[in-house]
Amino acid sequence: MSSTNFSLASKVKLSNGKLMPQIQLGLYQMSGREARASVRWALASGYRGFDSAQMYRNEKEAGQGIRDFLNSAENTEGLKREDLFYTTKLISNSTSYDAVRQSIRQSIRACGLRYIDLFLLHSPFGGPEARLTTWKAVEDAIEAGEIKSGGVSNFGVRHIEELMASNPRIPPVVNQIELHPFNTQIKIRAVCAKYGITLEAYSPLAQAQRMKNPEIVMLSKKYKCTPAQLMIRWSLQNGFVPLPKSVKQERLLENANIGWFEISDEDMEKMEELHEGLVTDW
Repeated sequence: MSSTNFSLASKVKLSNGKLMPQIQLGLYQMSGREARASVRWALASGYRGFDSAQMYRNEKEAGQGIRDFLNSAENTEGLKREDLFYTTKLISNSTSYDAVRQSIRQSIRACGLRYIDLFLLHSPFGGPEARLTTWKAVEDAIEAGEIKSGGVSNFGVRHIEELMASNPRIPPVVNQIELHPFNTQIKIRAVCAKYGITLEAYSPLAQAQRMKNPEIVMLSKKYKCTPAQLMIRWSLQNGFVPLPKSVKQERLLENANIGWFEISDEDMEKMEELHEGLVTDW
């Protein structure tokens, strides 16, 4: 059983030594207006990590929400850009190195945050040449200071093995995948552990499709928490970085209020057994 009192202040150390918030706000399926407002609410509530993407079409507003907060009276802690963690993702891999570098720079201009903390390849689509060319561009962007860390998203076992077999100068530090008790991704978890790649969990609440599952309901009652809190806690105790999403201020707080209970080893195993290969999105 985990002994960690997880909170919005909790961080994980990536394989490159950099620290990343362990609970972050996902901005998927948010309009620009929703993203700008949610980011500001989240910062006031203690969130320090935000996950956007070129495909989400809210990079500009996410960055604006961050800058709004930093320059406002709400920023009572005197937070600076360096205190926050911003992630975005490449919309598609390319065999054109220059096109990828240009796309990275466009994301930096869009968010207005000077650099990107974590830049991910959003998918493995495009074939081996595109994946490896794209990764070379990410490596060079890291060396140029445009990006602090690089990673991948939706990469399966063979895609991870392919990238690592290419002997990258800078290995990926993150693989962001759909990950929750109803899709436990055991094989991908194993290969990422092998290479020291941190797993980020998108759709950690299974997009609310299993909130009424009898086991989830029973365990939520046992721990006196909501089903959402239970599933986020499961993710954290497994060492993942969950990215719960909400446009409601009260849910932002509730989703992060998971430091007051621990799921027993036995119940963690019960939740693992809920696996059904449920894919809610990708």
